Amino acid sequence: MARLWAVVPAAGRGTRFGGELPKQYLPVEGAPLIAHTLAALFAHDAVEGAVVPVSENDADWPRWTELAGKPVLACVGGASRAASVLAGLHALPDDVRPDDFVLVHDAARPNLSLADLTQLLERGRNDPVGAILAAPVRDTLKRAGDDGGIDATEPRERLWRAFTPQLFRRLQLTRALESATTDGVEVTDEAMAMERQGLRPLLVEGSESNFKITTPADLARFAYELAQRHR
Repeated sequence: MARLWAVVPAAGRGTRFGGELPKQYLPVEGAPLIAHTLAALFAHDAVEGAVVPVSENDADWPRWTELAGKPVLACVGGASRAASVLAGLHALPDDVRPDDFVLVHDAARPNLSLADLTQLLERGRNDPVGAILAAPVRDTLKRAGDDGGIDATEPRERLWRAFTPQLFRRLQLTRALESATTDGVEVTDEAMAMERQGLRPLLVEGSESNFKITTPADLARFAYELAQRHR
């Protein structure tokens, strides 16, 4: 399998989480959260290295140049996710070609499994557009009114929750994100930018354990799962 790079945007402050230290740097078993995220990516032989867009003058970034024997490059990210991912795409090594696939993965999603990443790479690289990890919506969905009451029950068939990594070709993704920026559209993930170009990324079902650290309870859950894994 051909090797590829990952972009791991880490310029956000994680305001929903709370606290002074950005959540991607919170310690879990003696290492910052982002170290676990990078380790999960680097566990796959096909992942050659990672670019990490960080905030300007980020005093918390550990300034790694490598991790698990693989190169880690840092660059200055932007005020939005799209701006940070764009910065990361531009900072990739020169030997990453325009039509090479690139992974984009949340810095606060450390529990990615090797099996899910393998599935994404195998299926996504055979798709003309690319692919994302996702999971079908299984809960009943309610539409709320302004007063907090239920206005309707929404059908959940064909609805999926988008995860990361997301896998797209470097140039296609760059152009899609630049187009969204030019049009003043705030995309919430890379697939949304691709969809705006009339493209249809593939959905690859991944494990619910690939959760994003959004609250202190999520961090505690990851710490528990990591401790169980190391028993």
